[in-house]
Amino acid sequence: MTEEEARDALLARRDQLDEEDRISSEGRAPVTLQQDSVGRLSRMDAMQQQAMALAAEKRRKAERARIAAALARLEEGEWGWCVACGEEIAEQRLRHDPSVARCVTCASPG
Repeated sequence: MTEEEARDALLARRDQLDEEDRISSEGRAPVTLQQDSVGRLSRMDAMQQQAMALAAEKRRKAERARIAAALARLEEGEWGWCVACGEEIAEQRLRHDPSVARCVTCASPG
């Protein structure tokens, strides 16, 4: 994967995350208590959906931070190299996720 392909993939994914945020903004809104129109179970369901939407937003925020870090590594000429050991990250790993910052060895627990 070339640096240009990586940059394009990272920017496209960032745009996709922005669109997902826009679409899901309604699901993250506070759940209001309207006892006359919404029963207790419906409110509990709405609160569960809100919690799931907030968790998804948190995951998108973390992914957006990984993308920003990868774009910075691209600008610095450090993309494709493990931030822990300095070894080259495998091409297949970068193709799968151009935002990875560590080689397989350094990313593996233990």
